[in-house]
Amino acid sequence: MLELVFIVPILTGIIAAFIPVQLGRGVLLVSAVLHLQITLMGWLGKISPAATGYFNSAPEGMLVLLVTSFIFLFISIYAVSYMKETQMNNESVFIGCMLFFLASMSMVALADHLIVLWIAIEATTLVSAPLIFLNRSKAALEATWKYVLICSVGIALALLGTFFITLSMDLAGVDVPLTFSSLSAVAAQLNPIWLKAGFIFIIIGYGTKMGLAPMHTWLPDAHSQAPSPASALLSGALLNCAFLGVYKVHTLMYGAGMGDYSSQVLIAFGLISMVVAGVFILNQSDYKRMLAYSSIENMGIIAFGIGIGGLATYGAMLHLVHHSLIKSSLFLSAGNILMGYGTKQVKRVGNMAQLFPKSFGSLFAGFAGISGFPPFGIFISELLIIIGAFQSGQYLSVTIFIFSLVLIFAGAARIVMRMSFADTDQEVLVEEKMLRVLPSYALLLTSLALCVWLPDQLYQTILNAISVIGGAVHG
Repeated sequence: MLELVFIVPILTGIIAAFIPVQLGRGVLLVSAVLHLQITLMGWLGKISPAATGYFNSAPEGMLVLLVTSFIFLFISIYAVSYMKETQMNNESVFIGCMLFFLASMSMVALADHLIVLWIAIEATTLVSAPLIFLNRSKAALEATWKYVLICSVGIALALLGTFFITLSMDLAGVDVPLTFSSLSAVAAQLNPIWLKAGFIFIIIGYGTKMGLAPMHTWLPDAHSQAPSPASALLSGALLNCAFLGVYKVHTLMYGAGMGDYSSQVLIAFGLISMVVAGVFILNQSDYKRMLAYSSIENMGIIAFGIGIGGLATYGAMLHLVHHSLIKSSLFLSAGNILMGYGTKQVKRVGNMAQLFPKSFGSLFAGFAGISGFPPFGIFISELLIIIGAFQSGQYLSVTIFIFSLVLIFAGAARIVMRMSFADTDQEVLVEEKMLRVLPSYALLLTSLALCVWLPDQLYQTILNAISVIGGAVHG
C-alpha cells in the first residue's frame, strides 16, 4: 500500500529518537532509500493507496512526492556528513524531526480528503519547528516563534476556507464525500459564492505556508536560522506541499466555471511575491536570507504560471521540479560556506573561487540555474511561462514578470560575485569534504539532465496534472 510512504518515516523517526546517534544516521539514510523506492513504485503504478476515501495517487501529488523523495535522499547524505562535522544540539531530535517532516509532507502529497490535507499541512509546521530552533539561539527562537505563529494563523484561515467549501456543498444540496476527486465530479453544482470565499481563504491560508507575499514574513527568518539540510527541505519540498493545497482548490474553481477568477487571484499574488522578493534581495546582507527571498520569488513564478494557464501551466510545473533541485543544492552549498567561513554575512565571505573552489562551483552553477540561464531547466520553464503569458494577451503582467526577474538577478548577482571574487583576509575554517559537496552537484546535474532528457513517465505525469485546468504543451 502506498501509505507506507509516510508510515515508514514515522516509524523510523520514532526509532531514531531512542537509539544512539551513530545508528540514527544510518536509519536516516536507510529511510531515505526506502522512501524513494516506495515512491517510485507508487509513481509507476505498482502500488496504490489502500484508504481510498482519504488518499489517492493524483498526478500533481505524485509529482510533488517524487521531487520531495528524490531531494530528501541527497539532503540526508549531506546531513550525515554535516552532523559529523558540526556541534549540533540534540542530534537525535534533528534526525527524528527530519523523518517526521518527510512523513508529513508525503501525507500532504497523497491526501485527497480536504481535512486530511489540512491536518497534514498543519503537521508539517509542528514537526519542522524544532528543526528551526535547533541551535537554540535568540534569533532561532524568534524565527521559530514567527514560523509557528504566522503559519498557524494561515492554517486556521485555510480551515475556514475548507468549511466554506463544505458550505458551498450544503447550500447546493450536493451530498458527496469531502474529497477532491469526488468534488471535481460535481464542481459545477457547488454554490459559487461560498466556493469563491473558500478559495480566497485557502490561498491566503496555504499561501502563507507557500511563502506568497505579503504573507511571507516568516520565511526569510526560518530558512536562514534552520540547519542547512533543514533549510534545503523547507525550501525545496515544504513550499511545494503548500502549493499543492492551493492548486487542488484552483482545479475545483476551474471545474465550477470560475477558473478565470482564481487565475486572476493567482497572477496577482504571484507578481506581488516576485516584486517584494526583488526589492528585499537588492540590499541583502545575509546569503541564506537571499536564498529565502529567492524561494518567495520562485513560488510567485509558479503561482503566476498556473494563473496564466495553457502553456504557462506546463512551464509552472516544470519550474516546480527544477526550483526544488536547484534551490536545495544552493542551500546545501550555503551550509558548506557557513561551515567554511563561520558566518552568514556576505561582507565577511570572499575569494571563494580560490579558497573554497568546490563550494564556489556549486554556488555559482546554482546561481546561474536559479537565475534562469541555460542549460538549466529554469531557463526553459520561465521561457514557457513568458510565451504562455504573451499567448493569453497578459502584456502588462508579463512586463512586470520580466522586470522582477531582472531585478532579482541584479540583487543576487551582486551578492554572489562579492562572495566569489572579492578580496578577504578571512581564513577557511574547515576542508571541503566530498560527502558534503557531491549532493549539491548531483542535484544540479539532475536539473541539467532533465533538460536534455525528460522521461516520458515524468512528462505524462505533468501533462495529467495540468490537463484538469486546461493546461497543455501546445498553445
